[in-house]
Amino acid sequence: MRFLLTVCVVSMAASVSGCLPAAVARGAARDPNLVWCDEFDGAALDMTKWSYRGLGPRKGGVNVKAAVTLDGKGHLAITTSKVGDKYHTGMIGTQGKFERAFGYWECRVKLQTAIGHWSAFWLQSPTLGKPVGDVAKAGTEIDIFEYLRKRGDRMQHTLHWDGYGKDHKSQGKVVNVPGLTQGWHTVGFEWTKSEYVFYIDGKETWRTSKGVSHRPEYIILSLEVGPWAGDISKAKLPDRVLFDYVRVYKARPSLWSPP
Repeated sequence: MRFLLTVCVVSMAASVSGCLPAAVARGAARDPNLVWCDEFDGAALDMTKWSYRGLGPRKGGVNVKAAVTLDGKGHLAITTSKVGDKYHTGMIGTQGKFERAFGYWECRVKLQTAIGHWSAFWLQSPTLGKPVGDVAKAGTEIDIFEYLRKRGDRMQHTLHWDGYGKDHKSQGKVVNVPGLTQGWHTVGFEWTKSEYVFYIDGKETWRTSKGVSHRPEYIILSLEVGPWAGDISKAKLPDRVLFDYVRVYKARPSLWSPP
């Protein structure tokens, strides 16, 4: 654990120095609590911050590197496309490059428009369920948001802990957000030693003290294919989710305002 935390401190310092001017210029609070961010400027994904995850078949799709791109306008795009009889999509994460416990995570996102796949901004523990019964030590899968287009203006927050087998525990909430299907939205997540608080467009949407991890966790951005999200064969493809930025603070900025 001591080695892991040391690695994280070095990673955070490098990440902040590399993105802070762009973050401030694009509307981030000039906040000394900012510890990590990616504004998705430039022509290619910053591989000092991210790695491709789960390449190959996953659920109803196939994760490929080509599905994850920068659009040249300051956005990360994850795109689902039909290639032959397969559905290609993508997933990236910060495992081994940035992992943190406690603080405030935020992304600005423009959601996908087709059914059959779901987008997500989430945190994951490398030791989920190890040991079972000690969530603070083992960690929790924290789905800051999951979005299924078939739900219209509703977004989901979900927690999973004690592994994915017989001991698995879960709690979540689906919230209605008028206008969610249109334009850009900001999703935030506050994590303390005693509770989680979720926000959409600056408004609190869920607060819970269940499944609270004390273990450093890494970020994942994903677009996944599967029947949970509807029949992908009826989707108009290609379709994509766009992320304008991901930012991590030691604490939630006190004067939050929409970008």
